[in-house]
Amino acid sequence: MPTPDYLQQLTIKLSAGLGKLPDNVRARHAAYLTSAQREDGGFVGRQGNSDLYYTGFALRALAVLGELSGDPAQQAAQFLKSRLGGQESIVDFFSLLYSTALVRAAAGIDVLADAPAGWRDAVQNTLEKLRRDDGGYAKGAEGAASSTYHTFLVLLCMQLIDRPVPEPERIVRFLHSQEAEDGGFREIRASQRAGTNPTAAAIGSLRLLDALDETRRASTIEFLVDMQTDEGGLRANTRIPIADLLSSFTGAWTLADLGAIDELDLRAMRTFVESLQWDQGGFQAAAWDVTTDVEYTFYGLGCLALLAEYAD
Repeated sequence: MPTPDYLQQLTIKLSAGLGKLPDNVRARHAAYLTSAQREDGGFVGRQGNSDLYYTGFALRALAVLGELSGDPAQQAAQFLKSRLGGQESIVDFFSLLYSTALVRAAAGIDVLADAPAGWRDAVQNTLEKLRRDDGGYAKGAEGAASSTYHTFLVLLCMQLIDRPVPEPERIVRFLHSQEAEDGGFREIRASQRAGTNPTAAAIGSLRLLDALDETRRASTIEFLVDMQTDEGGLRANTRIPIADLLSSFTGAWTLADLGAIDELDLRAMRTFVESLQWDQGGFQAAAWDVTTDVEYTFYGLGCLALLAEYAD
C-alpha cells in the first residue's frame, strides 16, 4: 500500500523548520512571494504570464510559511478554477492538483467542489495512458520513454485524487531498471549517468510504494552525500561542478527521509543556501544566477527548514 499523505508529511516537516526562523526572515520571503501574484490570481516566474508551474511553487512556499490565507488564497483559487478544463502536461497537472489541495487545507477553499461526478476516475484513466511497456510513465502521450521523475509525479497525482496505483510491482521493476551501477538513479534509460533529482524521485516513488530495501537505501545515501560540493550545496550530477538549490533541496530532503541528513556537512550547506538569499526576499538558483524566482525561493526555504530541523 502507498505511504499515506507523502506531500502532507513534507509540508508539515518544512513548516516546523521554518517556524524556527526569525519572524523578519519569514516575513521578507512571504512578501516577495505575494509580490509575484498577478491580477488573475496566478503566479509568474521570471517572465511571461501566470502559469500553473510557478503558481504551484508559490503556493507551496506560502503554505509552509503559514501565509496561504486571505486575499492571496482567494485569488489563487480563482486562477486554479479557471484552469480546471484545460489540457495540461503532467507537470502542470500535478501543480494544479497539489495547489488545490494546499488551498483547501490552508484556507478552506474547495476548488474542486463543482467537479463533475467521475472526474477522479477520468483523471486516473488519463494518467494511465502515460504508462509504457516497461511499467513506468512517460512525460506525455507522445513520449516513447518512461521517465523516473514523471513516474513519481503520476504516483503523487494518484494519491492526490485518492486512487490506487495500478500494478505497482511493474513500477518497482521500472525503477530498479533505472538504477546506475555506481549508485543513484537515471532519469531515462538512455541517460549516461545518475542524477540527484531523478534519484530523489526514484526513492520517493519506492517509499510511496513501500518498496525501498536496505541495500538501495545505503547506496542512495552514499551517492547523495558524494553530490555535496566544496560550496556546501549539492550538484545535479557528477559532470556538473556547481551546486544548485534544486539539487540541494531534493538531495537533502531525501537524506532526511532516509534518516541520514547528518552525513552531509550541514554547516557548509547553510553557508551555501544563505549566500543565495536576497535581502529583499527570494532566492537565486546558484552562484551563477543573477535573479530570483518563486521556484527557487521554495527550494531555498525548504533547505533552511531542513537545516533548522536537523542542524540546530
